[in-house]
Amino acid sequence: MPATAKICGLSTPETLDAATTGGASHIGFVFFPPSPRHLSFDKAQGLAARVPGHVARVGVFVDPDDALLDTAIAAGRLDVIQLHKVTPERSAAVKARTGRETWAALAVKTRTDLVSAAGFRGAADRLLYDAKAPEGAKVPGGTGLRFDWNLLDGFAHPLPWILSGGLDAGNVGEAIRVTGAPLVDVSSGIETAPGIKDVDKIAAFLKAVARS
Repeated sequence: MPATAKICGLSTPETLDAATTGGASHIGFVFFPPSPRHLSFDKAQGLAARVPGHVARVGVFVDPDDALLDTAIAAGRLDVIQLHKVTPERSAAVKARTGRETWAALAVKTRTDLVSAAGFRGAADRLLYDAKAPEGAKVPGGTGLRFDWNLLDGFAHPLPWILSGGLDAGNVGEAIRVTGAPLVDVSSGIETAPGIKDVDKIAAFLKAVARS
């Protein structure tokens, strides 16, 4: 199966359309105020209405409470919940309560960071391997950092999985070849500045994924 792509942190109609017409399988809306990609519920509602039926809408959260989840799911018409800084127990509770496909993000820097993956078996539908943010960073993802893809070599993935962290049009083909990632996730690699997506970079990234 060829790899597919999630374009994350979208905030304008133009960049959303570039993602959906360019072949993205998933688009991501960020609901986390410290992030430069944070979306208001009103803006999410308008963007969600533009997403065609064959593209899944993913809400990105950092340890959210139930009230935030409920409001964001309604506003963004979310198909998928992506959770950062979450325990398997909380992930399982969100999955059961919302009835939505649930992804749990793992912050990776060393092989040891992969040990916790097994705990999410049954508690999430997919794992998202992302580069570990620097100590003291305000956001857990979207940092433009990548981890050593060779850490995944021979790793027995307990769940379907996604590769994230420092990807762009120039390296995503290699990333897919090295890791065998079935789904790749990009945010900062298609920006001209934090939170400012570029339609040409989105198109180039999706073409690179399609060629892989």
